[in-house]
Amino acid sequence: MSRIAFRNFTGGEVTPSLSARYDLQKFGTFLQCCENFIPNLHGDIERRPGTRCLAELPGPAVLASFRFNTESAHNYALIFSEGRIRVAGADGVMQAANLECDYALSDVYGLSMAQVGDVVYLAHRNYPLRKLTRSGRAPDYEWTLGDVALNRSLEAPGAPTVTFVRDNPDDSAALGCTLRYVVTAVDADGMESLPSPVGEAAGKFPTDWVVGNHVTLTWPAVAGAAEYNIYRESAGYYGFIGVADGTGFTDQNFEADTSVTPKEDWNPFADGNHPGTVTFHQQRMVLGGTRDNPASFYMSRSGDYENFRKSRPLQDDDPVEYMLASGSIDDITWLASFGELLIGTSGAEYKASSSGAAITPSDVRISVESCWGSSGLQPIIIGNSILHCQRGGFHVRDLHYSWENDGYSGNDLSLLAPQLVEGHGIRQWAFQQSPGSTVWAARDDGVLLCLTYMQEQNVYAWSRHVTAGRVLSVISLSGDGEDVILLVVERELGGVKRYFLERLARRFRESDDIAEAFFVDCGLTRRFDEPVTEVDGLDHLEGAELAVLADGSPEGSPGGSPGGGHIVKDGRIQLRYPARVVHAGLNFRSVLAPLPVETDAQTGSTLGKRRAYGRCVLRLFRSVGGAYAASERGDLFDPGAWQRRHFYDIPCVPERFGDAVRPFSGDVEIALPAGQDNDASVWIMQDRPMPFRLVAIGADVDFGEV
Repeated sequence: MSRIAFRNFTGGEVTPSLSARYDLQKFGTFLQCCENFIPNLHGDIERRPGTRCLAELPGPAVLASFRFNTESAHNYALIFSEGRIRVAGADGVMQAANLECDYALSDVYGLSMAQVGDVVYLAHRNYPLRKLTRSGRAPDYEWTLGDVALNRSLEAPGAPTVTFVRDNPDDSAALGCTLRYVVTAVDADGMESLPSPVGEAAGKFPTDWVVGNHVTLTWPAVAGAAEYNIYRESAGYYGFIGVADGTGFTDQNFEADTSVTPKEDWNPFADGNHPGTVTFHQQRMVLGGTRDNPASFYMSRSGDYENFRKSRPLQDDDPVEYMLASGSIDDITWLASFGELLIGTSGAEYKASSSGAAITPSDVRISVESCWGSSGLQPIIIGNSILHCQRGGFHVRDLHYSWENDGYSGNDLSLLAPQLVEGHGIRQWAFQQSPGSTVWAARDDGVLLCLTYMQEQNVYAWSRHVTAGRVLSVISLSGDGEDVILLVVERELGGVKRYFLERLARRFRESDDIAEAFFVDCGLTRRFDEPVTEVDGLDHLEGAELAVLADGSPEGSPGGSPGGGHIVKDGRIQLRYPARVVHAGLNFRSVLAPLPVETDAQTGSTLGKRRAYGRCVLRLFRSVGGAYAASERGDLFDPGAWQRRHFYDIPCVPERFGDAVRPFSGDVEIALPAGQDNDASVWIMQDRPMPFRLVAIGADVDFGEV
């Protein structure tokens, strides 16, 4: 027999067609099935935690994140339902907000969002640019949703009255020049209005003024104005000459600075030409992908996000307009600030930069970084990489800066597991930085995918996460100690579709007691001062069969059903033994299996040879229970094969009768009851509400003849 070891599971679930590619360096890390397990960056693999029910929703909904800072108290979930936006904290407690909106639920997945402080901007080609604003003080915040009124400012002053004054008895020169002036109003925040109508008077060329010559200007006051800027015409432009606190000004032949001119109104999004994407870059709001100009992007004035007014001539802080030049007009599908401004279109990915420190109207450089094309799914920035979905939504790619190429390069992260994304679109995804650096993605059929990703370590491992329902939406919020994953899940209970806001429970930590292990879905935790046998508060799961962990021990049914046999009636279940800490919810199974072992031996390749497993050792870490089985012919190309296998329990006993089984770390020896087969392998399952973390599998494999 040959001794083999599966000591690294960072390959994740892969397509069965890779079963013969043992020439690949990562072949020994591949899994033919990885369901409800999370591959960790260190190489081990652990069962995903359950989900806690936070609230029942009135219907289907889509979530979005509101992140003010990294403190959990300032992070919220925006819950978009048909005609409504509600706001909830990471604990599911609803805020006072209940806002009307006209977003179709299917369009919310396509919303592009960008946040600055207390304001979230929302862009979609079918709707005007809008912003959701939080104002006031905790805990009585006010939430408002409204259209963004670009170029908002004070009213322009009325036309100034202009008078040329000689004030010199020796001056009798002809008044052969028409002097023209405009005035703007400035509020306390420095926001400048449009210029007034032109005021003019006959006078002398400024170069011909003599001592005593000056011009007086007066104009009507503007409500809310803190001061006024005055401009005089020079060489066809109106150049800045001074500031007035009141409604009058005297021009003592000040030099007109034509590098500072009054602004002209410009709104590229008028008449229903709504932008489809939004981000912030170099202190500007960037909008792109409009209906009429799908390949163009626009940048606001520097430091003034809702201002698109232009100077004449253009200045460096003026708004930017740029149309991507390519062989076809490709829609801009996303924008991201990532050192440079990265732009995803349906045909390629671009970088917008400049020759200097910042992009200006006269200094924009566009370069093509890749030509894969992007779907409309908003990208995710992870460390020094950015993840995006390829056009069609069937492949996930990353982009990261390459010093060798002096540009961006990347990989197809779904290349090894195309079966998980091909034929399915990813509706929404979210990055959970801690723990584990994982991306959670809601597929259009309700399956939740997980990608464990770390570019610098070349780790990208996929896994599937299945629950008794369909995951409609997923977001990430900053939490205390680890990021919070919130889900909207559609579940059918008693023949009726119901919708829940759920939170992925915290992973089972080394310091956690077994009584705190939470491995049920849509579940609740009930704590009591004294042991009880009746648990209430489960109305949301009326009629469902629940799995139960009571004081650290699973309450199985007499027949051994992993579901526990506890049926909710009138919102209650009856325990078989009294307990103080009870976790109750829907059961789920976690299953994994490595690919069959293949190698080049002294007698040649093992491909096609029959093989059988002898003695096997499972190295576990803080695990309780579990089960194992051997695969049979045909399992490799059948993702549901594990459901037909007979699993044998991994033995576990408490230290003292009546106590909960303590989590075990160490080696467990098992024997697979199977004969020789071409694709024999080992299957591991945990189907009870207990933790399971696998560090490695060691096995003796006997290779026979074909």
